[in-house]
Amino acid sequence: MTLIAELRDVQHVYLANTPLATVALRGAELSVYQGEIAALVGPSGAGKSTLLHFINGLLRPHATGHVRVFGQDTGDPHSDIVTLRQQVGLVFQYPHQQLFERFVGDDIAYGPRQQGLSHEQVTETVRWAMQIVGLDFDTFVDRPTFSLSGGEMRRAALAGVLAMRPRLLALDEATAGLDPRGRREIHRLLRHLRDEEGLTILLVSNDMDEVAELADRVTVLYEGQTLAQGFTREVFADRQRIAAYGLDLPAAGEIVHALHAAGLAVDLGAITVAEAEEAIWQAMTR
Repeated sequence: MTLIAELRDVQHVYLANTPLATVALRGAELSVYQGEIAALVGPSGAGKSTLLHFINGLLRPHATGHVRVFGQDTGDPHSDIVTLRQQVGLVFQYPHQQLFERFVGDDIAYGPRQQGLSHEQVTETVRWAMQIVGLDFDTFVDRPTFSLSGGEMRRAALAGVLAMRPRLLALDEATAGLDPRGRREIHRLLRHLRDEEGLTILLVSNDMDEVAELADRVTVLYEGQTLAQGFTREVFADRQRIAAYGLDLPAAGEIVHALHAAGLAVDLGAITVAEAEEAIWQAMTR
């Protein structure tokens, strides 16, 4: 596996040297490998969003910490942060905070226009990005941005980031507030972006079912520190440790643990619905 982002001993204090100083990160670590969906999890206030902002240079290490993304040391004042931000697309938790143009097409076109593309190239890029996220070009390109539903806003914000053709896509709570259908559609989209478009994805999520379904690897933050990094199934294997981190197992994992405690010899490694169904079937037909 090729390491494309490495964060070591990252520390951050909001409003440092003031009476309102708040420690957000206390030596956090994170590794992201090319071609994976990586998840960053932890209880509320663990520092997940803060750490995410170090990935594309919105925050940069100063006295302590090491952040290297696509070979660039972001702590180096001479590093090319503009290029880095083109390579690392960041989608915020609240998409309406990321949309600013009057019309959807103009919002998505903003990045490509800043790159100096021709009108034809911008139009083609916008059409491609909208198609990828499931927004019909003819229907939405001239739609007022703030007439969109919550799910449509999320897709438009994602399209605006994809139009910059990033190599790493970082999303903060990509499905927060969406109904089950909306979440499934976003999950399909993220898999498509990884499998067909070749993007690496870093997903901040509080939804352990989502993490179990999507993530190849998981990093656990707790009170600003990294407590665990590893393959998803390995991280979820220790129920007591997960509880100590302030997290729950995925619902499917809780079910198989409950069945095991009740006397059914079911595989405790099942963490997705499909895996739980298979594990229960196998246990019942032995």
